[in-house]
Order: sequence, then C-alpha cells, then structure tokens
Amino acid sequence: AIGDYAAARPLYERALAIRETALGAAHPLTAGSLNNLAQLLRAIGDYAAARPLYERALAIRETALGAAHPLTALNLNNLALLHYDEGDFEQAAHLMRRALAIREQTLGSEHPNTQSSRQSLAAIEEKL
Repeated sequence: AIGDYAAARPLYERALAIRETALGAAHPLTAGSLNNLAQLLRAIGDYAAARPLYERALAIRETALGAAHPLTALNLNNLALLHYDEGDFEQAAHLMRRALAIREQTLGSEHPNTQSSRQSLAAIEEKL
C-alpha cells in the first residue's frame, strides 16, 4: 500500500545490505540505497537516523562521481531538505545553493530537478 513505511523499511534495508555486499560500501549504487533508506526515515520523522545515511551517500557520490555530478546534487538537495525539516535554515540554504549550482551547470536551468531546487531554495530563504 502507498505510504506503508513499516513494510518498505526492511526492503530498503535488505537492498542496502545486498549492495554493500555485492558492490562494496563505497559504490555509487550503494549510495543510492543509502539515500532511499534515508528518504524513508525522513518521511517518518526519524531525522537522527536519516542524517548519517544522507551524509554517507553524499560522501560516496562526491568521491566516486565528483563534486559536480547530478547525483551528488541529489544528495545535497535531500540533505538540505532534512536540515530544513530540522529548522536549520542556514545549513539548508547552503546545501541547496550547492545543489542548485550543480543542477544549473549539468542539467540546465529549465530541467525539472533544477526548478525543484530553485523552488526549495526560495522556500528556505523565506525562513532566513
């Protein structure tokens, strides 16, 4: 069922474990599984558990793909939204500005992901 986080969580955890075993802890696809599990944890309000997963995913993607890769921007975007949820608007704005710059450079100003980061940054800046 849509929104069945309790059923989804063990599936995300299993996918992460499989990728860590098969691909290694520093593989970009492992970062994808970390990000997915973090998204679920953020959705249920478990920010403390989500943060290290987002941070680990970001570190993997920065190392493996580079600081200016669109998937690195995805992790910056998601970590920014976590900071926003926690009320840390300064850090949220900092991370979202980085995500937006990468997306503008790599995807273009009209790409839906770029527009999403731009809109999120505007909402964050309203709180500053």
